[in-house]
Amino acid sequence: MDKLAKEKIMKQTKPFEKCPVCGGELEEKEVEKLLKGGVHVATLKVKADVCLHCGERLYSQETVKLFEGIRKKLERKELANFQPIGQSFQVTA
Repeated sequence: MDKLAKEKIMKQTKPFEKCPVCGGELEEKEVEKLLKGGVHVATLKVKADVCLHCGERLYSQETVKLFEGIRKKLERKELANFQPIGQSFQVTA
């Protein structure tokens, strides 16, 4: 496979070669994401391209769709498949 074909495939799988915010290098990492829906919060670990300079996270379209689904379930209080891990508290200063 020639260089142009490889670059074309890379662009299809990864939309950005550099960070769109600062131009820094991107590295795939497992990150923890907090999602809020209504009064509920969920945490999950997902893969993201993370900028090594500014920390910006870039998620795949599939991951963003997953986030949207989880937020909707949280808002509707459809929590049957979610595992409770503790309690959250709001503190007023």
